[in-house]
Formats: sequence, C-alpha cells, structure tokens
Amino acid sequence: MFFNVKVMLIALVFGYVLVPAVAMAQSANEPPRLSDGRPNLQGVWDFKTITPLQRPVGLGDRAELTEEEAASLEAQVERSQTALLESIGGKIGAYNAFWFDIGTNVVESRQTSLIIDPPDGRLPSLVEGAVRQSGSLVEDIPGDRPVRYRSGGIGLDGPEDRALAERCLVGFNSGPPMMPSGYNNNMQLFQTSDYVVILNEMVHDARIIPLDGREHLDGVRQWMGDSRGSWDGDTLVVESRNFTDFTSSFDPGATGGIGTGETLHLIERFTRLDENTLVYEYTVNDPNTFTRPFTVALPMRQLELPIFEYACHEGNYGMLNLLSGARAKEAEPATP
Repeated sequence: MFFNVKVMLIALVFGYVLVPAVAMAQSANEPPRLSDGRPNLQGVWDFKTITPLQRPVGLGDRAELTEEEAASLEAQVERSQTALLESIGGKIGAYNAFWFDIGTNVVESRQTSLIIDPPDGRLPSLVEGAVRQSGSLVEDIPGDRPVRYRSGGIGLDGPEDRALAERCLVGFNSGPPMMPSGYNNNMQLFQTSDYVVILNEMVHDARIIPLDGREHLDGVRQWMGDSRGSWDGDTLVVESRNFTDFTSSFDPGATGGIGTGETLHLIERFTRLDENTLVYEYTVNDPNTFTRPFTVALPMRQLELPIFEYACHEGNYGMLNLLSGARAKEAEPATP
C-alpha cells in the first residue's frame, strides 16, 4: 500500500500512528475487511466521469440511459474531446487535451445525472434572497468580496478578486463535497480503527476524520469544515459542519458559487461495493440556500497508481504573474 509522506507527517503531529491494516478474508458477497472487522475502504480512487451533475432537461424524468445511448455518448465525447479542450482557452491560451483528465465514460449505472434526489435529477430551487456569485475566467465581472466560487474572478486589483482555486486555497473538485472536474479527479483514503484520512490530489488537502464520537468544534470554522465519522453498518458516514463563510455552500461548476459555507450541513457516505468500486454519496442540507436537501451519488474506481503532489502555482507564482500582467496592461498607452 502506498502511503503519502505528507499524510504520515500529519498523522504523527496529531499523535497517532497510521499503519497499514491487515485485510481479513471475505466471501464473494462481502467487501474486503480490515482486522477490526470494518470494510476496507483504503486505496486510491478515481472519480472522473462525463455523467453530468444535473440531468439534461431534454431527458425529462428518465433516470437511466440505455446501453446504446451510453455507448453513443461515450464515442461522441471521445471523438470531440481534444478539439473541445483545445478551444476553451480563448485569448489566454489553454492546456491541450493531454493535460486534462475528464474521462470519456458515464458512470457504470448509466444514471442520467449524478444527482439522484430530487427525482428530477436537478438542483432544488433557491431560497428567496440566497447568495449567488458568478465570474469569468477571461474577463472581469464586477462583484462583491469574498469571492466564494472556485475558478474565475471579479477583477484583477488583488488576489482577493480571484476565486478560491486560483488562489490555491481549495481545489475546484476536492470539496467537500467532491465533484468531477477537469483533472486530478483522484483521492486516497487511509483508515484505522480510530481515524479516516481523505487526501485529495487537487491542492493536496487532507481531512483527518476522527471516529471516536467526539463533538464538533465550537466556534471554530475551517476551509474544509469540521468532519466527524461513524459507521452505519458497512457504510462510513462523515458529517461536516463549521465551514467558513469564505466558501460557498455549493459550487455546481467552474464559475458559480451558491450560498455560504457558514450554513452548510454536509453528510457523506462511503460504501465499498466491490474490489474496484467505492460508492460516494453526499447530501447537501442548507435551508438558507436551497428549498430542500439534495443527494449526489458518484461511484469511484480504484487506481493502481499513487497520488502525486499537486503543488498549485509552485509557491503561488501564478498569482503574482497574473496581477503583474494586469498592471503592465494598465500601463500600456491607450490605443488611438
């Protein structure tokens, strides 16, 4: 089992030893188990998919694609992906397809959306007056600080005008909750009887989640919330509260942020379906933002590769260059 050095150091700081657990024998109908009898959820898990978060309106109440529809969609995406990815950069340029890792497959269940509740596969309506932000990757869109969405910006006056992932504060797919995006759709899960560690490749954030029944923090808010874990049968349940109000309650895409993390109550569920599949479900409950809770189901596939460090701007030189470029452009003579 590959163990990330950073997670090992974090484990030592928190005063416990993170060691590989010994798997117990299992029958064909049971998940692999560790020596304490709990399902073995450990491994590197890949959650990229072309299945959309929300069901396309044209599919109406259809919860599942046919095999033929899924195959046709996957073939279409595979043919068009390179041209699509190379076109999105516009004036700023873009990575070519080699550097992206969106994938070309729908989820194995062929569900028409990752949202499984409400039944229409769509995000619930917003509460009247709910906070909503939007921005742009290319052009500035005036808006209010704090910038709570993940990628984009409202201006170039300072780093506070850029979104959270651009500032390397949080990843744009790491959450919580996790959501497929352009690349680095990988996470590694470590497990002992007392703790679970979720390490996201994107921005290399690690959540250390105690399983001992302790109370949530009082008066302390964090970028990734305050997580507590417990077992519901063979499913690991992680409850997170106390997110900072500098993040959104939910970010459905690259340039959108809905609500504030201050009012988010998040429930995540991890279930080992078989040797190669970890089912990740989460429920977003924020009555200040959405008219009802909603639930997403995202199957993850096991990888044989390790997690690699995501340095994010290599010391944040990217932000320095972005703002320096804006100052240089401002200093250019006006075009007659």
